[in-house]
Amino acid sequence: MPQVILVTKRNRKIGEMEKLKVHREALLHRGFSILIFNLKNEILLQKRAKNKYHSGGLWTNACCSHPRSNETYTQAVHKRLKQEMGFDCPLTKQFCFIYKCDFKNGLTEHEYLCVYFGRYDGSIKINPAEASTYKWISLKDLKKDIKMSPGKYTYWFKLIVEKI
Repeated sequence: MPQVILVTKRNRKIGEMEKLKVHREALLHRGFSILIFNLKNEILLQKRAKNKYHSGGLWTNACCSHPRSNETYTQAVHKRLKQEMGFDCPLTKQFCFIYKCDFKNGLTEHEYLCVYFGRYDGSIKINPAEASTYKWISLKDLKKDIKMSPGKYTYWFKLIVEKI
């Protein structure tokens, strides 16, 4: 399993550790989430593959992951977007925040999360190891559905949607 970057609350690197161990020990580490909008201003969602180590089968943003020790955020976001959704596009960092969430399987996501926005209207080719399907939805309909069925969505994605 890959290494992730451990950080302080100000996102200063303090070390690296194997990803699963970090999630078992609830250590603060770098992460990112990518939100993609189309020309109709709809947001692209992916349904996480059921076999993901946490939050499998839940709807979330187009792509989320962790920069590796030898990557900048910029390198990581473009690489993972291509790996997960089969395309790349210009991305702009919008904001960062820290969150912590315990999962039923004993893992904890404790991230310094940076959120990137992009615009894309081309074809999508999802990686089945990452996502089972995708859809486009208006922000208005998304917020309504999150309110009615919050259990269908990942924890961090609901936090992001509150901020946009």
